[in-house]
Amino acid sequence: MAGILLTQNNTFIIGDVARILGWIMNVLFNFLNTVFGIQNIGLCIILFTVIIYLLMLPLTIKQQKFSKLSAKMNPELEQVRKKYQNRKDNDSMMAMNEETQAIYAKYGVSPTGSCVQLLIQMPILLALYRVIMNVPAYVTGVKDVFTGLADQIMAASGGPAFMEELSANGRMYLENKDFTQVNTIIDVLYKLQETGNATWQMLVDRFPEMEQTILTTQSSINHMNNFGINIANSPWNIARSALATGSMILLFGAVLVPFLAWFTQWLNVKMMPQPTTGDENNTMNSTMKSVNMFMPLMSAWFCMTLPAGMGIYWIMGAVVRAIQQWAINKYMDKLDLDEVVKKNIEKNNRIREKKGLPPQKITDIAKTNVKAIDNSKKKTQTDEERRAAMEASTNYYKNVDKPGSLASKAAMVAKYNEKTKK
Repeated sequence: MAGILLTQNNTFIIGDVARILGWIMNVLFNFLNTVFGIQNIGLCIILFTVIIYLLMLPLTIKQQKFSKLSAKMNPELEQVRKKYQNRKDNDSMMAMNEETQAIYAKYGVSPTGSCVQLLIQMPILLALYRVIMNVPAYVTGVKDVFTGLADQIMAASGGPAFMEELSANGRMYLENKDFTQVNTIIDVLYKLQETGNATWQMLVDRFPEMEQTILTTQSSINHMNNFGINIANSPWNIARSALATGSMILLFGAVLVPFLAWFTQWLNVKMMPQPTTGDENNTMNSTMKSVNMFMPLMSAWFCMTLPAGMGIYWIMGAVVRAIQQWAINKYMDKLDLDEVVKKNIEKNNRIREKKGLPPQKITDIAKTNVKAIDNSKKKTQTDEERRAAMEASTNYYKNVDKPGSLASKAAMVAKYNEKTKK
C-alpha cells in the first residue's frame, strides 16, 4: 500500500488508526474478490463493521457495565448531593466528596469511567470515517480501477486544472490537494456522482476523446458501489434524482437508509440501561431524555446527507451494538450486585494498602454512607405524605363513644399505649 500513502489521512493518532483499519478493509476486499469473485464495497463495509465492533467489545462491555451500575448508584449519589446542597463550607465539600468517592469505590467505577471509554473510541470512529470516505486510498483493488483513467487525465492538456475545478464545484474534502499527483486525481474520480455539482457527464464533456475509458471506469466503480443504491452518493441526491425520474424503487432505497439509521439508533437507546437519580424532574434526567430523543434524529440527518456507505456503516454498527447490548444485559442481570460490591471494596482496599492508607476506611465509609442514605430515605417525606400521616394518626384516636368524655380519654390512652408497643 506504499503507493497510495499520499492521500491517506495523516492526522496525529487518527491517521495511524486509519491505516490499521484501512489494512483490514483491504484484506476483506481482496478476500471476497479472490475467494468468491465479489467486488462490493458495501459488503466489505458490513463485514468491516462487524470485525471492528468485535475488536471494540472489551471497551463496549466496560462502558455498558458502567451504565448498568450507574442506574443502581445514582439514587445514592443524589441523596449525598441533597444532603450537602445548602452547605458550601470547605468541610462540607470535603465530606461530600469523600462520601461520593466511597459510593463510586463501592460499585467499582470511576467518575470518569464512561468518558475514558468514549475518548478511546473517538479516534477509532474518526478513523473509520476517513477510511470509508476515501476507500481508494486504503484499498488497492479499488484504486486500480481508476489508475488508467487518472494517468490519461494527468497527461491531457488542462487535465489537472479541470479536476481541481471539479473538486471545488463538488465541495469535495480531499486529504491532499496537490493536483500534480495521480492519487489526488483518483480521489476526485471516486467522489464523482451521478447527480450533484460534479458528475461523470462533466468529465465526458471535457474529455470526449476519453469517453470509452471514462464510461468503463464509471461502470466498474458503480458495480463496486452498488448496494441497491450507489453507496458513494448521498441518499439526499439519490432521492432528488429518483423524484426527477419517477423511480419509486430508487426513492424507497434512498429513504430506507436514514430511516434505518433512526430506527436502529432509537433501538440502541431503548436497550441501554438508563442512569436515573430517582427524580423524574431532575435536570440530569431531563437532559438525558432530550439527548436520547435528539440523537436518533441526528443519525437520520447525517445518513441522509453523507454518502450512503457511511449510512451502511452507521446502521450495521447500531445492529451490532444492539446484539451486544442484549447479550450484555443478559450477563449483567445475572450478576450478584452484592458480590460485585464486595469484590470492588476488596480491590480498593488493596489499592489503599499499596498507598499506605488504612484499607478498612473505604469499607467503613461505604457502609456508613449507605446507612445514612437509607435513614434519609425514611426521614424524607413529601407534604402530602405528612398530611396523610397526621390524618391517619388523628383517625386512630377518634374511635370513641363520646368526644371529651372520660371513656374517650381512657380509650385514647389505651390506643396510644397499644400503638407505642407496636
